[in-house]
Amino acid sequence: MITITTTHGDIVVELFEEAAPLSCENFRQYVADGHFTETIFHRVMPNFMIQCGGMNADMSEKETRAPIKNEADNGEKNVRGTLAMARTGVVDSATSQFFINLNDNTFLDHGGRDFGYAVFGRVTDGMDVVDAIAAVATGNSGGHQDVPLEPVLINEVRNED
Repeated sequence: MITITTTHGDIVVELFEEAAPLSCENFRQYVADGHFTETIFHRVMPNFMIQCGGMNADMSEKETRAPIKNEADNGEKNVRGTLAMARTGVVDSATSQFFINLNDNTFLDHGGRDFGYAVFGRVTDGMDVVDAIAAVATGNSGGHQDVPLEPVLINEVRNED
């Protein structure tokens, strides 16, 4: 289990080690490196998802390791409460950023509109925190849309295993 401590409360996550071994190993390494500490939820879209893992409070991007192979063909679905790797339009471009699905977002699944977004875990406790983050007021900042007007920080991410 992983605990994501935010300014809105704790989110406890179970990783899908068997279904998404590369994504889980990548995520655990970023946790071990302390990468997520003091990053923000930089994209909040009610009824869709909340995204984090790569931006500082001033909207500057953190340095990342090399991108990983996309595991969206692992059979896991982008349903409410699951975590998936964020990426660019390039299929194998995921690094540290991830999102938590607020709804069943089947159009993000493998084979929907494109290769899809790799699901690698799910929230086991703290969906009330996820929903609270999803409800914050957002606006534009530094060329980005859907940015919380008041930063929602990740204080710490801990591996509880």
